[in-house]
Amino acid sequence: MVNDSHHTGKAEDQEESLATILNADQRSDLTLLIADTTTAMRETILSSFDAGASLPFDPGDDLRSEDDKIRNPNLDIADTDVEQYDRERKIKGQREKELNSPKMLEFKAASLRFFDEWREGVLQRIGEVVNSKETASSHLMDASAAQAQAKPHQPADKRIDDQTNPSKVADEVSRGTSLGDLYPPVSTPLASLEESHRILILHSMLLLLLSLEHYIAPSRVLLLYLTSSLRLPLSILTNDEEKVAHGLLEAAKELSGASETQKKAAENQSSRKWKVGLASVAGAAIIGVTGGLAAPLVAAGVGSVMGGLGLGATAAAGYLGTVAGSTVIVGGLFGAYGGRMTGQMMDNYAREVEDFAFLPVRGARRRFEGKEEEAASESTHRRLRVTIGISGWLTEKEEVVTPWRVVGKGAEVFALRYELEALMNLGNSMTAMVSSTAWGYAKREIIKRTIFADIMGALWPLGLLKISRVVDNPFSIAKSRAEKAGEVLADALINKAQGERPVTLIGYSLGARVIYSCLTSLARRGAFGLVESVVMIGAPTPSTTAEWRVMRTVVSGRLINVYSENDYVLGFLYRTSSIQFGIAGLQKIEGLPSVENVDVSEMVSGHLRYRYLVGSILNKIGFEDIELEELEKEEQALKLLEEEETKKALLAKQNKTKQGVGGADEADQEADSMEKQVQEKTQKSLLQRATEQLYISTGTGSGKDAGTAQKSYYQRATDQLHFGNNKDELGTTQNTTPVTRDQHGAQPETSGPKSYMQLAVEKMNLG
Repeated sequence: MVNDSHHTGKAEDQEESLATILNADQRSDLTLLIADTTTAMRETILSSFDAGASLPFDPGDDLRSEDDKIRNPNLDIADTDVEQYDRERKIKGQREKELNSPKMLEFKAASLRFFDEWREGVLQRIGEVVNSKETASSHLMDASAAQAQAKPHQPADKRIDDQTNPSKVADEVSRGTSLGDLYPPVSTPLASLEESHRILILHSMLLLLLSLEHYIAPSRVLLLYLTSSLRLPLSILTNDEEKVAHGLLEAAKELSGASETQKKAAENQSSRKWKVGLASVAGAAIIGVTGGLAAPLVAAGVGSVMGGLGLGATAAAGYLGTVAGSTVIVGGLFGAYGGRMTGQMMDNYAREVEDFAFLPVRGARRRFEGKEEEAASESTHRRLRVTIGISGWLTEKEEVVTPWRVVGKGAEVFALRYELEALMNLGNSMTAMVSSTAWGYAKREIIKRTIFADIMGALWPLGLLKISRVVDNPFSIAKSRAEKAGEVLADALINKAQGERPVTLIGYSLGARVIYSCLTSLARRGAFGLVESVVMIGAPTPSTTAEWRVMRTVVSGRLINVYSENDYVLGFLYRTSSIQFGIAGLQKIEGLPSVENVDVSEMVSGHLRYRYLVGSILNKIGFEDIELEELEKEEQALKLLEEEETKKALLAKQNKTKQGVGGADEADQEADSMEKQVQEKTQKSLLQRATEQLYISTGTGSGKDAGTAQKSYYQRATDQLHFGNNKDELGTTQNTTPVTRDQHGAQPETSGPKSYMQLAVEKMNLG
């Protein structure tokens, strides 16, 4: 127990800490707040396994017949829809059967086991610093009893349109006014303390959680709840995270040059677990004072960095525990200082999924210039959180990164690159299809009915079905590759490519399919605590409760399904898949109160719009990191796209009038023309990328000379490849034939025609 004398007779020059600003009752309130919050988080997990969740009625087992319903005094026959009551009871019975399956019972047990172990570690650490382990355990029991009767947080479904002011939304989030809706505050007397003390409490909690030698997803969610409960704006937490990340990395940089420090870290590697508990704030008991592991950090000045946030340097070192003086632990926290996400580990994954790589969004320009190590090691971009954006199709290679520039600097942002050829082929195919005469006619017909009637009844117009060959095979291939990329992404996260930091995943179209595959793989492998939040936009995935229940087990924070009922392209593409399981990108997810459903039907008129609406959607759902300047650029790009589409539509209509109505083979002829256009665009993009890679690999000069050299490389490649005129050599079916792979995911040397990149390398004879 911390002695109260430390705050009853405080000296003027005494450093501030939890012991100096909180009395015994307030420290007890803090441990109770942690216990209450973690119990509420646990209830959210349990709600995902509630068969009666989201049902308007509560179909009781005692109401088995019409007579039972009539005799029930609590049932108002005049106001009750008996047929709906029966439907709800049937749904509940089906869910109970699913939840009682061995597979689902194991998911539930495993997720709760992981959470309980994490919570026990947190409460022990808090108890050691604030009062005692016994007190923390007692508060946990009290909190569990109180929360047993409380309902878990159920985020409301949203319907957003295109009229909301983006800057207003971002401003509300930055002020923290909407944080309470996302993470409801837990009542605590600490909320009435002066702001500086509440900020110091939050800062201390961040350091204490880091002292556990990781900053996993539930730790981050806990801090979000604490921020809300302490009535602080979200910006306080995000700024704190940024400063702590910078302080730790600067300290590690200083420590890495000291051989004595490295020796000390190695000597204490085996015993650092129990030493965490020694870092209390009771005066001379702090390790930093007694010459333990925290001393190097104080010497390096990072304690002062932490103290600049309102906490004394010595107390900061004590709260961080072993993290304070070990470059090994700090390196592990940040994934070897960011190198794992761009280094050798990714090269290994690229053997399983073609082009697989994490591209740093902030350092993308340096990476393009060939300075990959510099881009990966820039400490100014290091954060305590990681966000990965995943595009769902491409029409140009820059679209791997461009949509994700809108994600703010509160997290370390990466774009996932994978299977460029498949995604470019899909993007060009979809663009060609929606520009076709057949699609224009079909869309007018579809609007007269509901999209699900078309999908389930196969009521698509004949002309549209004739041009379906342009998109069906590219979509099938890209979907299969996306699933494989999701499994590889899960493997990268399990192997801590991101370090010990929480990851947020955002994807649209097949990017959401990658996330779906990743989350199901994580759940299957029992990899909990890695993913903080997920946003799936226009997802070509099943919408069944069972599928999303599994995904929910590995997401600690928000799981958001963004859908549009007007997405006719997605409905058409997905018509040959398992549509009996629904389509998440077209409908809400039922039966899971902890899943947020966001209807953007009024914003999204077609699937291809998502590429230009990522920022607007994230902004309007209260996503915490948004770059308003990039958001404006995104909106301008959408405006230009719409103007261009209008011009093309008018021109096509004029040409149609001049040519008159074609015969029965018109759709087939249009499909042939579209296929040629798609192939040319895809090959041209891949050729350009291959040329740029060759240019970079040769390290040719800079400035005007480099520009001239790059141009000559491109011209040389174009000339030697006889672009567009040598179909036999280049292979006209290379983009529509699935690549054969061995059991390890590698592509045999003899399978299929050579890619443009391979041909470019061979024919340019640069060696």
